[in-house]
Amino acid sequence: MGSLIMIVGIVAMIVIHEAGHFVAAKAFGMKATEAFFGFGPKLWSTTRGETEYGIKAIPFGGYVRIIGMNPFEEIAPEEEGRTYRVAPYWKKTVVVLAGIFSHFVVAVVLLWGVNWAVGVVATDAAGDAILTTTIAAVAETVETPDGTVPTPAFQSGVLEGDTITETDGVPVAEWDEFSDFAQAHPGEDVEITIAREGETIVLPVMLETVERTLYDDNGNAVLDEDGNPIRYEAGFFGVVPEPEMQHLNGFTAIPEAMSQLWTGIKDSVEGLWRMILGFPELVVSLFTGADDVVDEVRPISPIGLVRVAGDVAPTLRLLAYVNIFVGVLNFIPLYPVDGGHFAVATYEKVTGREPDITKMVPVAAVVLLFLVSIGLIGVFLDIFRPIG
Repeated sequence: MGSLIMIVGIVAMIVIHEAGHFVAAKAFGMKATEAFFGFGPKLWSTTRGETEYGIKAIPFGGYVRIIGMNPFEEIAPEEEGRTYRVAPYWKKTVVVLAGIFSHFVVAVVLLWGVNWAVGVVATDAAGDAILTTTIAAVAETVETPDGTVPTPAFQSGVLEGDTITETDGVPVAEWDEFSDFAQAHPGEDVEITIAREGETIVLPVMLETVERTLYDDNGNAVLDEDGNPIRYEAGFFGVVPEPEMQHLNGFTAIPEAMSQLWTGIKDSVEGLWRMILGFPELVVSLFTGADDVVDEVRPISPIGLVRVAGDVAPTLRLLAYVNIFVGVLNFIPLYPVDGGHFAVATYEKVTGREPDITKMVPVAAVVLLFLVSIGLIGVFLDIFRPIG
C-alpha cells in the first residue's frame, strides 16, 4: 500500500507543481503552449485551446512552456504582450513561486492530516522521544566481534507488535528498563516475556555480545589516555521500540505541522549543502564502494522512495518531506530551476537593468549537469545498492 501511495504522491507532486505555474500564468493572461508530465520523447498528447497537454517518456519531472520565459526565445510581435518577460515583477514572482510553494502547501496538508489521524511522537522534558516496550521492528542480523550473526530476537520468533512485559521474571514498564537489562547481560542466557494478542509467551534466549562506545551525559565519546574512544561489551537483543504517540485534534495539529515544515526546510537546506560539498566523494565512492560516504550524502530517486515506503502514515510523512526538499531545491537562485527565474526578475526590479543572460549559461549548464548527475546516481544506487 505504501509503495502505491508513494507512486501516486510523486506523480501528484509533479502535476501540482506544474499546475501552480500554469494556473498563475493563465490567470495573468500569459500564453502557455505546452504542459507536459515527464521529459524526452513524447508518448501522448492532446491540444485544448492554445495549450498542448501530454506525457513524455522520462517520468522524473515535468514542465509548462510559458512564452517569453526562455530569454532566447523568439516571439511573434503580436504575442509579445502575453509573454512572461513583459509582465510586471509581481506577476512574474507569483508565476515562478507558485510551483515552489505548492510543495510547502502539500507538505503542511499531509503533515496536518497525519498528525490529526495518528498523532505525533511524545517527548520528555529533554526533547527525547518517549519509547514504549511495544516492538516496532525486529532486526534480522547484527555485527559482532565474531562477524555478522542473526539477532536473538529474530531467532526467537519475536514479531512486530509484541510487547515486552518481563525480563527474568521481573516486570518491565519502560523501554529503558529493558534496554539497561539487555546491555548488562552480554552473552548470557535470559528469559524475555512478551504479550502477543492476549497471550503470554516466555522466550529463553542468549543475548548477543556487541561493542559500544561509552558516552558522557552530554553525548560526547569518553576517551582513554591515548585519546581513543572507550569501548565496552554490551548485550543485544535486536528490536526497535515503538514511540509513545501524543494525539492531537484538528486545531492543535496545525501548529505542529508548521513546526515540522520549518524543521524540514532547515534539514533540507543542510542536506542539500552536504550533498553539494560531498558530490566529488560521492562520485568516487561509486567506484571504491565506500559505503560511509554514500550513507552521508546519498541521493535517493523515486525508485528508492517507492522501495522504502511502508505503512500509510509513515509513507505520507515521508512524502511530505520529499515535497519540502523538492521545494527547497527549486528555490536555489540559479538557472534552470525556478529560483533562477525569480532571482533574475528580482535583479531586474532592483537595478532596472536586464542581466546578460549569456553569462549565466555556463552556470546553468553546471547546475543542470549536477541535478542530472545526482538523479542518475540516485537511480543507480537504488537499483544496485538499495537502502536496507
